[in-house]
Amino acid sequence: MLFTRKIMLPLVALLLALAAAGCQKQGAEAPKGDGHDHAAEAKVEYTCPMHPFIIKDKPGSCPICGMDLVKKVAGAGADAKELEKLAQVAVPTTQMVMANVATQPVTAKSLQKEITATGIVAYDQRRQAKVTAWVAGRIDRLNVNAVGDFVSRGRPVAELYSPDLVSAQQEYLLALKSRDRLKDSPIASISQGGQGLVASARQRLLLMGVKEQQIAGLEKAGQPNIKLPVYTPLSGVVIEKIAIEGQYVNMGDPLFTIADLSTVWVEAEIYESDVSFVKVGQRVEVTTASWPGRTFAGRISLVYPFLDPKTRTIKARIELSNPGLKLKPDMFVNAAIKMPLGTAVVVPVAAVMDTGTRQVVWVQVKEGTFEPRDVKVGARVGDEVQLLSGLKAGEVIACSGAYLIDSESQLRGGSGSHAGHEGMPGMEKEGAKQAPAAPPARKNDMSMDDMKM
Repeated sequence: MLFTRKIMLPLVALLLALAAAGCQKQGAEAPKGDGHDHAAEAKVEYTCPMHPFIIKDKPGSCPICGMDLVKKVAGAGADAKELEKLAQVAVPTTQMVMANVATQPVTAKSLQKEITATGIVAYDQRRQAKVTAWVAGRIDRLNVNAVGDFVSRGRPVAELYSPDLVSAQQEYLLALKSRDRLKDSPIASISQGGQGLVASARQRLLLMGVKEQQIAGLEKAGQPNIKLPVYTPLSGVVIEKIAIEGQYVNMGDPLFTIADLSTVWVEAEIYESDVSFVKVGQRVEVTTASWPGRTFAGRISLVYPFLDPKTRTIKARIELSNPGLKLKPDMFVNAAIKMPLGTAVVVPVAAVMDTGTRQVVWVQVKEGTFEPRDVKVGARVGDEVQLLSGLKAGEVIACSGAYLIDSESQLRGGSGSHAGHEGMPGMEKEGAKQAPAAPPARKNDMSMDDMKM
């Protein structure tokens, strides 16, 4: 009897194991013929709106935050209409009113961009001159008393006494007499030598700053002029006075600095973001607090080829007329540079959501329903921005409160402005295979089954 029990017990255990194995095999093969389209079911997945890397193939709760999973259509198996419908967001009228969501049609109009910049009035460097001593000597007389005096071209600003100049004039007079004595000589070399002496002495006087009319006066008078008049090369204002009456100077010493203020420059500071719009030849309107209501017209003559590393700006030189000398050097001014951009599609700045990698505008497809549209933005003009692509005139967009629509899209798992980041690199979606049974987890506990590496 005892022997029989020892034999029967192992046999019963073996039969039970074989039966269990058969049931498992039958259960594994059963789905092959159950009549359901599993390929279609695999397209439907569920994800957490707050943690999009949590993806399941059936409804449930997020193991991280506990939120209900929402249904989404896998991109690989969804057609275009399903994806567009999934991207659309319906916003109740009450929420639109509370969030101040407003709509308006997209318009196309002629744009004119205006760049404003601050600047400083500067001297026109091409209209400045240094008055220097042509010869060494003593300043016997000054016709300029102080900085700010106006001087005219062709009128002397000082008189110099120079022994060197007196000697040069005497040499020229002697050369003239020698030429007259030798001009009738039968020997050609002698007569030509007299002409050479005159030319050499004349050239020396010219290098000393003696004018042609002064040389003609010297020939007529027949005696040296003790004082040499000093002239300014241009008309303008004395901005620097160095000479003092009775002072001895050397050849080349500066006496005055003259500036013609009938034309001035404005050095305007242009921000980096506006440099591409600034071109040589553009018209500029300059205003200053010193002359309220007065506008000075000018043009850009140069955009400097370097940037100021401290202010991160680039200077643009503006040339403008200065009637009445109203603009003073070092005066602060404001410059307005206006440029036409042609006809373009424009939307309010508030309508464009910039994520750093994308610019999105929410387009109304029907009353209370919106879908995101990627756009490419151009120049900003006031409270509007130019669109280079993505929208056309007549389409209705959310011009304010777009953040509410985008938030609704994020919460519902749609493709809002932050779409395109549903999965994390290295994460695999949960497949159709059932994982081995595990102890039940609490609502807020996350298991490795939810994120397969």
